Amino acid sequence: MTELTIPQDTDGTRAAELVQEHVEVGDRVEIREAERTGSGDPEITGEVTGIEPGYLELDGQPLNEGSVRYDEIHTVVRLESE
Repeated sequence: MTELTIPQDTDGTRAAELVQEHVEVGDRVEIREAERTGSGDPEITGEVTGIEPGYLELDGQPLNEGSVRYDEIHTVVRLESE
């Protein structure tokens, strides 16, 4: 298990670069989202199925249905790799 925390003042482009250096397609990850007012469950767990422009695809789900934008990621924990 390895963890990456995105610095709070990081822009979306740099956050994407950091995440892409940390995970690969097939990795099982836990995502903790940056704190936002009114946000629900801040943790998402799933398998990385795509490293897309603008967002990290989890479990083959589109953005807002299980995948998460890079600029909304606070921490990525890689649970296991294939």
